[in-house]
Amino acid sequence: MSKYEKKEVEILRSRLAENPKSIIFIAGPRQVGKTTLVIDALSNLNTKQYKFAPADQPDTTDWTLSDLRGDVAESISVNKDAKWLVRIWQQARVEASRNDKPYILVIDEIQKIPDWSEAVKGLWDFDRANKINLHIVLLGSSPLLMQQGMSESLAGRYELIRITHWSFIEMNKAFNFTLDQYIYFGGYPGGASLIRQESRWRDYVRDSLIQPSIDLDILMMTRVDKPALLKQLFKLSCSYSGQILAYSKLLGQLQDAGNTVTLASYLDKLGDAGLIVGLNKYASQPHRRRSVPKLNVLNTALMSVESGYTFEEALADRTFWGRMVESAVGAHLHNSGHPEIQTYYWRESPLEVDFVLNKGKRNIAIEVKSGAKNGSMSGLNEFEKNFGKCRKILIGNGGTSIVDFLSYPAEHWFEKET
Repeated sequence: MSKYEKKEVEILRSRLAENPKSIIFIAGPRQVGKTTLVIDALSNLNTKQYKFAPADQPDTTDWTLSDLRGDVAESISVNKDAKWLVRIWQQARVEASRNDKPYILVIDEIQKIPDWSEAVKGLWDFDRANKINLHIVLLGSSPLLMQQGMSESLAGRYELIRITHWSFIEMNKAFNFTLDQYIYFGGYPGGASLIRQESRWRDYVRDSLIQPSIDLDILMMTRVDKPALLKQLFKLSCSYSGQILAYSKLLGQLQDAGNTVTLASYLDKLGDAGLIVGLNKYASQPHRRRSVPKLNVLNTALMSVESGYTFEEALADRTFWGRMVESAVGAHLHNSGHPEIQTYYWRESPLEVDFVLNKGKRNIAIEVKSGAKNGSMSGLNEFEKNFGKCRKILIGNGGTSIVDFLSYPAEHWFEKET
């Protein structure tokens, strides 16, 4: 099988082929291939005019593509600061002055540098004023996007390329995943080779994804007064993925839970890190959409690991498997649509709609049925009665197959003829 490349690789190549216009941010959750994407883009530019500088590696390492493709020994972490950033940036300027083609400086884990945004702002503005032919590519984890640095210090100076969890079609093309394998093992490319050794795969997800996402990306990057509570909330949310659960009920199952405002804040942080979101109930007025959340993992691997079920055990428990299928659909909609398309749910007992996609004034109502019986349209029809004409999609028996639905991004269902 030929090497699979995500579509974002070509997007990055096209940006690097242009004259420098904006800082390029590559951002997304851990272990979704951000570094690999940059490596692939650089390797096909037919140029050696680049420098790859990880902010969490020793200064003495001279990184090249050959280093990154090989087995690089784990190195001792050192503190990097704004002085280090200025020094490597100045070195890149010198290289840029020697050639007609743009030079490329890639800085990985940029969020590890204290006060990085102000330093980047000053350096970038100097480059633009002096027409320095230097591309800047910055890589970071999702919480980086929520910091004031990008929204304030660098406003108008960057272009964002989001990397999300891998979709079913990507995991199928790259690793030949079946639908059931994707639903259980999720969209982490680094764990694909381990799925035949499930205990090893679970260790990978816990040690390389969950633990650093929480301990390094959330607790070290944002203010969290009760770290133990956030970790409890993560585990509980994985267990209840696919279900609507009031904050008051969550409080009853957590130790030292504080209040609903704290829980809502922590759930937002878990969403920023690409782990779990709390989907809001759809309402015609936007200010009324903040409500009882429907919990949804953004990668079903998290749900599988926290469940304690093996692949075969998960398949055998049809109730649990149904929630996994629904969670896979919810994750796909959020990952492929956000932020242009918002994902909600809707319920007016006894009727509900599993997911509502909203884009401007247009809605799509979606119901997921994983069982053998044909699904009902009653919830979808009631939603349309309440909120006006919309597209209605039934996923499962009697409607669109799960494979077909997961093969297209959220945007596709707005474009497709009804």
